[in-house]
Amino acid sequence: MEIGISMFGDLAYNDAIKTFYPAGQRIQEILEEIKLADEVGLDVFGIGEHHRPDFAVSSPEIMLAAAATITKNIKLTSSVTVLSSTDPVRTYQNFSTVDLISNGRAEITVGRGSFTESFPLFGYDLHDYNGLFAEKLDLLLAINKNERITWKGRFRPPLTDQQVLPRASNNRLDVWVAVGGTPQSILRAARLGLPLIIAIIGGIPIQFKSLFELYKQEYINAGHDPAQMKLATHSHGLIGENGQELSDRYFPYYAAQMNRIGKDRGWAPYTKDQFEGGRSKDGALFIGDVNQVVDKILYHQELFGLTRFLLHVDVGAPSHKDLMKTIELLGTKVAPAVKKALA
Repeated sequence: MEIGISMFGDLAYNDAIKTFYPAGQRIQEILEEIKLADEVGLDVFGIGEHHRPDFAVSSPEIMLAAAATITKNIKLTSSVTVLSSTDPVRTYQNFSTVDLISNGRAEITVGRGSFTESFPLFGYDLHDYNGLFAEKLDLLLAINKNERITWKGRFRPPLTDQQVLPRASNNRLDVWVAVGGTPQSILRAARLGLPLIIAIIGGIPIQFKSLFELYKQEYINAGHDPAQMKLATHSHGLIGENGQELSDRYFPYYAAQMNRIGKDRGWAPYTKDQFEGGRSKDGALFIGDVNQVVDKILYHQELFGLTRFLLHVDVGAPSHKDLMKTIELLGTKVAPAVKKALA
């Protein structure tokens, strides 16, 4: 089982001057965090794409290219690339370049996007939300399989015997599909035989078990080899020496970010009871000490049959110190304990 971290590059808000901290500062911190994740033996690092003032990163592949030069072993993936509002040809070229820089460590994780700012920014109509993703995934997979491509769709000009270069190290990239729990998206990933990652960031995780079972059954029905099946989850978390002390200190940052997003989406204010419920065994948050996080990862692995777990660590912009501590503990304490238990 692979264990790693993901980030969005959340920016802390400075109440004194009513603005977010500089993106440049956060980007430099992320690079330090990626380097440490590699040094402590974590398997995967993922970075997301956003186009809002409260996030530092809009181009995952540029961050991953920088990370490739300061790491040796860790896999580098987007988390996610909003494929619906980008060009699959350019996406493949960018990630194949990261793959060459990193000597074969790049992956792509594609999704439809839970934030929609990229659609008007790049000239796409939200009414085409589903159609854009399906068509662009089809093109990306065709490019990943073939150096020369002839293809026609609705949303971009056709390609006629075009050569797409450079090619990835082994002439292909692993392409994961990230979903929030939509059965249609899960069925598509299963039928295509693509690795699946489900974001479990709220509610009761056991409710997602049926979705994993749906994927497994459809994957096998489509004729794919069960031994090649890859399943992952992505959940919010933070790790400290003292779980309750960390929780009490982190809650205001976490709640502030949930409320910023919730204001746009009509959510009720986020409460401490919700937070503590999420930290319980049956909740979705991995916020606590080493033992709490180990136990919860093992519980989720048993529930879903995971081959990968990503701890999403920077919601609400916890301090760089807390993030470095989380990465250190995840790599040196949590991951070895989980892998020993599974062995």
